[in-house]
Parts: sequence; structure tokens; C-alpha cells
Amino acid sequence: MENKIEEVHFLDIPEDKENESLINTVLEKAFQEETLDKLNLYINVILTNPSMIRRTNKTYRNIDKETDVLSFPMFEKEELQEKIKNGQPFPVKEALGDVMISIERVKEQAQEYGHSFQRELAYMLVHGFYHLMGYDHIEEEDKKQMRNKEEVILNILHITRSE
Repeated sequence: MENKIEEVHFLDIPEDKENESLINTVLEKAFQEETLDKLNLYINVILTNPSMIRRTNKTYRNIDKETDVLSFPMFEKEELQEKIKNGQPFPVKEALGDVMISIERVKEQAQEYGHSFQRELAYMLVHGFYHLMGYDHIEEEDKKQMRNKEEVILNILHITRSE
């Protein structure tokens, strides 16, 4: 059985194997880059529509508005960093967390920013991944650190803004 690092769910939208393949590629690289690949972790990725992401945002964050990506981490940043430092895998497969992405918003933002759907989806995914790792973009210094990490993954994969 393949040791998958992601579970992709299509919630109220049609399945798309091309999206699933891109998600696997991006997350594999992110896991390698952050040395999570041997820790027996995986991510639930939920691709959905604007109304579902709005309902989820309202239910879990008490914010009644649509957004592009939501992340629900299972670990505190320090706890995860300690686990990485020790290099000790979890005895059973553990979820790093859930990332929910609005596919409609991905399409809109790709058009707005003038790059491909694949580039925007990859960006949303690494953005959500780093939220699961405990990074945020509230403070300018934190935002800069998070953006740099996101760009490293995308550049390694040659997923650039011009695509």
C-alpha cells in the first residue's frame, strides 16, 4: 500500500484527477522541504465551493464570509517543531490537519493575478500547509517568513507567477 501524504476530498464539486496529481506533487515537496516526510503524517485536502467554505468559516471561526483557503492544524507549532527535531515518526498515521480550498476562488484569483489555475491552486495549498505548520501572516515579519517558505516550494517545482 502506498504511503500517501494526502487525502483529497471533493465536496460539492466534481472530482478532478489533474488537481489531485498537482496536490500530491506540491505536498510531497513541502513535506520533504520541512522534513515531515518520514514522520507518518498526512493532510486532508478538501476542494469545495464558495458556499461550503463560507459555512465552514462561520461554523468553526465564527466569520460569516467566504474565503479562499481555510486551515485547521492538529498540532501547536512548538509541538510539531519538537517532533521534527527528534525525527521520531508517529506510531500510527496522524493528520497534520485539514486544508479546505474554494476552487471557484482559485479560478477567480488566477485570472485576477494573471497566472494559471495550477499556480494559484499550488499557492493556496502551500499557504494552507504552512498554516498547518503554525505559520501565520498577521505580523509583517511573520508574513515575510511565511511567504519566503511558500515561494521556495513553488520555485523548486518551477510553478512560477508567469505560468
